[in-house]
Amino acid sequence: MQSLRAKIRMPGDLSFHLVNYTILTLLAIIILYPLWFVVISSLSSAYAVVTNQVWFWPVDFSFDSYRAIFDHRLLVSGYMNSLIYMVLGTMVNVALLLTCAYPLSRLDLPGRKIFLIFFVFTMFFSGGMIPNFVLVQQLGLLNTRTSLIIPFAFSAFNMIIVMSYFRHSVPDELHESAQIDGCNDIIYFFKIAIPLAGPVIAVVTLMHAIGHWNGFFRALLFLNNAALFPLQLVLRDILFVTQMSPDMLAQVGDDRLAELTNVMELLRYSVIVAGALPVLILYPFIQRHFVKGMLIGSVKG
Repeated sequence: MQSLRAKIRMPGDLSFHLVNYTILTLLAIIILYPLWFVVISSLSSAYAVVTNQVWFWPVDFSFDSYRAIFDHRLLVSGYMNSLIYMVLGTMVNVALLLTCAYPLSRLDLPGRKIFLIFFVFTMFFSGGMIPNFVLVQQLGLLNTRTSLIIPFAFSAFNMIIVMSYFRHSVPDELHESAQIDGCNDIIYFFKIAIPLAGPVIAVVTLMHAIGHWNGFFRALLFLNNAALFPLQLVLRDILFVTQMSPDMLAQVGDDRLAELTNVMELLRYSVIVAGALPVLILYPFIQRHFVKGMLIGSVKG
């Protein structure tokens, strides 16, 4: 142990670690500063943001932009709808992924290669936006909550990741031993295979949860009822209100024009924070599983 510490303290090792930490610190600052700037700008006064006084800390601390957002009549319903779509949609996604990926990970499954070809084919060829819209319309799902869940219930790419995890991380000997002890496939799947697949389940759960939370275009395509709008569409409406046309600005008095323009600029930052905050809160709880699940599940076959 002492010899190892002595080697680390050698001048060459110290220089190497110093350079590494310096580079990593600079990269962390470059990556994190834009996010930090958005947060402090949303907490500053509109005048301080417009005049470029905000750099490292909030200037003239204020919650005015967040008050303006939370006064919107659809914000609470938008949050609730996004949570519903995210929770229900992710549950359906993960359930379908697990029940499909586990059988395909078994080499003794009859017709396994045919099923794999079918799923891989859908990754490269799809009907496109208009056929998908027509299909949803003919199924009677248009302008319903299920239109944001059923058409996006399955991902062939994520299924292959989960299948690879089952194939390479859950040994076949474990299944043979369970069979000897009288365990059938259903019990083995729920009590052995799924608990061992915790890391990859966490990864695909996070992927689908973020996809449903940020599902802006799919909601724009399938929903007309404002009561069903997710948060992203509500925030879009807020941004559209702040982007006034020249004709509308001409009708505003000169005494209020500068103030209104400053508030419009400030709302853009608070909208970003309001939309990204739930995902930023969720990610640290799953992050420890993320790297392991992606590395093990990335070997496809």
